[in-house]
Amino acid sequence: MHFRRFGRTELHLSVFSLGMMRCLAAQPVFEATLRRALDLGLNHIETARGYGTSERWLGQWLKDNGRPEGLVITTKIPPQPDQETMARHIDDSLDRLQVDRIDCLAIHGLNTWDHLAWVQQPQGCMAAVRQAQEQGRIGHVGFSTHGFREVVEAAIATDLFAFVNLHYYFFFQRQAAALNLARQLDLGLFIISPGDKGGMLYTPPDQLRQLCQPFEPLALTYRWLLSNPAITTLSTGPAHPEELEFLVDLGHQTQPLTPPEAAALARLEAHQTATLGPDQCRQCYQCLPCPEEIHIPEVLRLRNLTLAFDMQAYGQYRYGMFENAGHWFPGRKAHRCTDCGDCLPRCPEHLPIPSLLRDTHDRLKGPHRRRLWDA
Repeated sequence: MHFRRFGRTELHLSVFSLGMMRCLAAQPVFEATLRRALDLGLNHIETARGYGTSERWLGQWLKDNGRPEGLVITTKIPPQPDQETMARHIDDSLDRLQVDRIDCLAIHGLNTWDHLAWVQQPQGCMAAVRQAQEQGRIGHVGFSTHGFREVVEAAIATDLFAFVNLHYYFFFQRQAAALNLARQLDLGLFIISPGDKGGMLYTPPDQLRQLCQPFEPLALTYRWLLSNPAITTLSTGPAHPEELEFLVDLGHQTQPLTPPEAAALARLEAHQTATLGPDQCRQCYQCLPCPEEIHIPEVLRLRNLTLAFDMQAYGQYRYGMFENAGHWFPGRKAHRCTDCGDCLPRCPEHLPIPSLLRDTHDRLKGPHRRRLWDA
């Protein structure tokens, strides 16, 4: 397992981190997944206040087994408008984890301009965080985000944070500029959920697997991230320990992409362009804002992936979050389009956006999906 410097924190983290959102089916599964990750050399665990029983189960395991030397623990707490609420949440997380100090605390879901204002207020949530740091109960502070690039870049530029947990994947490269800004300012870069939110790549469709040959889609897209020296660590979020086995081979592969890997990735891009033809959305975001608050680029990104790579299950998973996940996944469903035509003159590709929106809705509408922290 290779390790990289986590920006200005000066911590050295394994290039894979154990995200603990998906391994919550039962406590024995949770513990077996944790043990296997440690055996493979991972030294960074990421949990969150909102991840069900995760903090409690991790705290109990640490109490029963002792804390391994060099283990770094990150937990996440949502932004709060006031100091007192954040202070209570910090106390709660410390109690559940049964530790005296949290190595890294991330503001969980700094997604909106309002959230950014909260962390910048003198008596806002960051006042409680700084007090806990002064008391030695919190080490380094960063943030995780599902927000638009402009919000992410503004948060990075505040100089309040030592690291950022970022959604940035081969199939979603919109945050490249934010990643580069974080690197310039020496923030640690933690890529979150590249296996799940990055495409449900633990269970890829056959078409995608064939296009990636001789590589598996998960391994290939992880290698795309690992080859970028700006990135410190990737979250691997297994549902059970068997989903960690690919790390045996990948944990030390941080070199530049090999010619066969680069060729496979180029093949994916060429196939998408050929399949979608003149209907391919190239993610410029110039169609926004939409009067009906439809997140047009994200809707059409899901259409791109569904048609090009048969990523229907992933498309339904993400599309089903519209109107059900608030600021975590903003935007209304595509059938809300009124054919106002506001977006049409702004699209450099001259896409028939209203008809593509309706087509996407017909393909991807499905059952409501609840987020874990709504339970």
